[in-house]
Amino acid sequence: MAASLRIAVLSHSTNPRGGVVHAMQLCEALADLGHRPVLHAPDAKGTGFFRTPRCEAVAFEVGPAPAGMTEMVEQRIADYVAHFEAAGTEGFDLFHAHDGISGNALATLKARGRIPGFVRTVHHIDAFADPRLAALQERAIRAADGWLTVSRLWQAHLAEVYGLAADLSGNGVDGARFRPQPDGGEGALRARLGLGAGPILLAVGGIEARKNTLRILDAFLQLRALHPKAELVVAGGASLLDHGAYQAEFRAMLALHGAHGVHVTGPLADADMARLYRIADALVFASVKEGFGLCVLEAMACGVPVVVSRIAPFTEYLADDEAIWCDPQRPAAIADAMALALRPGSRATFAPRGLAVAARHDWTRVARAHLPLYTRLAETAHA
Repeated sequence: MAASLRIAVLSHSTNPRGGVVHAMQLCEALADLGHRPVLHAPDAKGTGFFRTPRCEAVAFEVGPAPAGMTEMVEQRIADYVAHFEAAGTEGFDLFHAHDGISGNALATLKARGRIPGFVRTVHHIDAFADPRLAALQERAIRAADGWLTVSRLWQAHLAEVYGLAADLSGNGVDGARFRPQPDGGEGALRARLGLGAGPILLAVGGIEARKNTLRILDAFLQLRALHPKAELVVAGGASLLDHGAYQAEFRAMLALHGAHGVHVTGPLADADMARLYRIADALVFASVKEGFGLCVLEAMACGVPVVVSRIAPFTEYLADDEAIWCDPQRPAAIADAMALALRPGSRATFAPRGLAVAARHDWTRVARAHLPLYTRLAETAHA
């Protein structure tokens, strides 16, 4: 087997969700190590990936998604299968899926004899009420031939619930792109978003139950009694899942209390995210479930204090004095943590600690953590 591996890496989308960012950065780090990864994703908008990757990439055109979430997932699985059946699967040493859509596509290609097997990274596992979606999620995990997780939380879950032994890859952050030094675009971004003098609290991931956005909004409304000029920016939110009911609750709360100081941006350009971190006085990431929480590293690399939930996986990679902790189930606790983050001296205290955390998480280390599993499966496939 050649030392340099050609790896098809599959993500579910071209949008900047955590799993897609991880897949892209992994590919770039693998390429830097001398391997030949090819990043794949269905591209419904025809605009390509959220940024141009430093590796070979294929954003293949697909049609509009059906209205229902289950139907959309099934259609995207079929789109992936059709793509590889048309483009061919030859020339790859390995296939690596990062989500349930691409995992199911590779499971189908494996069942049809088009590929010998595949690797699956499990970033997190959802609780789907629809039995068809739950079955697809299960298949995308069990049909794989090797597994990776980004945190010990999900590594333990795979062992306890599925009886599967997964390698731990961890996560990383690009210190060249996410850094404390301004790049000159911060002022224009602040004006474009209509931000005032602040202070600015930033929530990343859009309006989703898993991101705990309703309780974060509740906490922000409490905080404004202490900081009446505070502003909350809710950024991101490009998701294939249906969060409509939860988002309606968010809008209703805003309508009831007034939308003063709340900015919902939707997905932003890649370059704007580092600027937005630097504009913020704190990142508020009070999630109730995460695979890892990649934006925590991104904010820390930009020198921003971070409020996080005192739950795994955050407790795995953050020490007590490296973040401001909260109980994500209690809006008052989130508000208290926000207030602590805005106290004079907090940025000076937490910025150097956050930079030290970010320095511990580089993508080269993440890429190297994949190589033992890659090598075992590639040798088996070529035996």
